[in-house]
Order: sequence, then C-alpha cells, then structure tokens
Amino acid sequence: MVTAKEVPADKLIEKLAERLKKMQKIEIPAWAIYMKTGVYNELPPSNEDWWYTRVASLLRKISIAEEPLGIGTLKTIYGGKKRNGTRPPNFRRGSGSIIRKALQQLEQAGLVTTIPGKGRRLSPAGQGLIDEVSKEILKEIGS
Repeated sequence: MVTAKEVPADKLIEKLAERLKKMQKIEIPAWAIYMKTGVYNELPPSNEDWWYTRVASLLRKISIAEEPLGIGTLKTIYGGKKRNGTRPPNFRRGSGSIIRKALQQLEQAGLVTTIPGKGRRLSPAGQGLIDEVSKEILKEIGS
C-alpha cells in the first residue's frame, strides 16, 4: 500500500486538488477571492483555484500527522514571516478562518473527523482517497 509519505508532496497536492474540484463537495467561499492567506502577505493568492490547493494541502498534513491536529497547530504550520521594511521580520500565524472553513468542508465531505478536545483526524474515506491518489502518482513516476 502506497502512502502520502512515499510520493512527492507537490504532485500529491496537485492531484488531490484536481480530485477535490471534481468531487464538487468542496466549494470556494464567496469571500475567498478577496482574502489574504495571512497577515504576513500583501496580496491574496494569484491562482484562482488556490482554495482547492489549500484544502488538499490540509488533507495531506492531517494524513501524515501522527496525532490529531487542531486549528492552532495548523495556523502555525501555515504561518510565515511578516516583512517589516527596515525592521527585522517576525513570524506570524496563518489565517484561522481559511483553515476552519476548509476543515468544515472536509468534514462535510466525509474525509476528516473531529476528535473532541484534540483536533481533526483523517477518516477512512479520506485515507482511501489519499492512498488512491498516491498509488496513481507512484505509477506515473515509475513509468
């Protein structure tokens, strides 16, 4: 069985994003075209389908985690450096709203489950989807 750890992350996220877009259970919120992904960014993402990429990335992060991940942990993972002009850069956490809405959509799609008080964990359906996409990628790389 092929897992998410055995294939390149960029190819897995790209394929997962395509698959999630085809599922039609994940929808881009109306406010997402104006939203920055964190206070450390000047502009919103230039890619029109950035929402699917972020949701696929969250799904991958949750799948490779050994314990349930909460929103606070994911905000730290998706954080970055805020450039302050002549002052030294400081770390800022990512947008909690984006992560929260994406996880809610993944839950409604049945790919993620909530463990009260601990965070989110991959459901069997989500694990099956990631394993299936990983297997496809491994076949493409091998041939």
